[in-house]
Amino acid sequence: MLQILHKTNIDFMGWKKVSFAVSGILMALGIIALVQIGRGKANLGIDFVGGTTIQLSFKNEVPIDKARAALDRSGLQGASIQEVGEKENKILIRLRESEGASDKVQNTFRQEFPENPFEVYSIMEIGPAIGKALQRDSLLAITISIIAIIIYIAFRFQFKFGVAAAIATVHDVLAVLGIFYLLNKEFNLLVITALLTLAGYSLTDTVVIFDRIREDLKKNKRDPLPKIVNGSINEVLSRTIITSLTVILVLVPLAIWGGEVLHDFSIALLMGVMIGSLSSIFVASPILVVWQERAGGKLITK
Repeated sequence: MLQILHKTNIDFMGWKKVSFAVSGILMALGIIALVQIGRGKANLGIDFVGGTTIQLSFKNEVPIDKARAALDRSGLQGASIQEVGEKENKILIRLRESEGASDKVQNTFRQEFPENPFEVYSIMEIGPAIGKALQRDSLLAITISIIAIIIYIAFRFQFKFGVAAAIATVHDVLAVLGIFYLLNKEFNLLVITALLTLAGYSLTDTVVIFDRIREDLKKNKRDPLPKIVNGSINEVLSRTIITSLTVILVLVPLAIWGGEVLHDFSIALLMGVMIGSLSSIFVASPILVVWQERAGGKLITK
């Protein structure tokens, strides 16, 4: 494998107090965002609060800016509009209104673009009750994934490893939620998908480091745990950076040219990959060290 970093000797555990302070702030911000989402005070998408999605196929191309201006003039402000496909003259419109919204959209375009007829390709309306159910199920899915992580890591390593990995994963999810809330980004099912993907990525990165720690614990039984953990992280640091950069190289073009719908999804994953890579080093590993130092004894390796 390409090695962009040769032998390093960085004292990562020496930064554990700083990393815990920063991580605590990010988690607190995420908890605030979670509470606001539960109260319906965050910028929730139509998946969670209800609304209408309508896809129209025009005879000729309709510029997005003109379509948005037409909807604004008719009182349908805040619509999300995206082109669908290339050279198909289709647009996808998302509105927070549900009752009668599709009729308003069609009437608006008939009046604003009489020389450009269209056909209704699809209409989907989500009521507030369904949105609440999707919101509840999304939180349940994240919770189940965290519990599964604890069980998996505890089975593969031991319970302390599992808890450390789960805390790091929760940290990553809350950090992205908190930053999205600060930026007033829309929370929808695509963002939830990004968070679940992030949980899997973060777990994979943590497992690689924990696996090396387990190997080094067997080889260097007399060394203090902070030294072993530092050595293990330094050994896999090149791999961690290469993996993160590979994913980022894919996500950056997606965020720039992926369109309005995929933009927030890509941004959430971009932030998650960077935060997840750092949390494996500065959250999961220090938790393991601090827990073991306070508990005494040696870590059990399987």
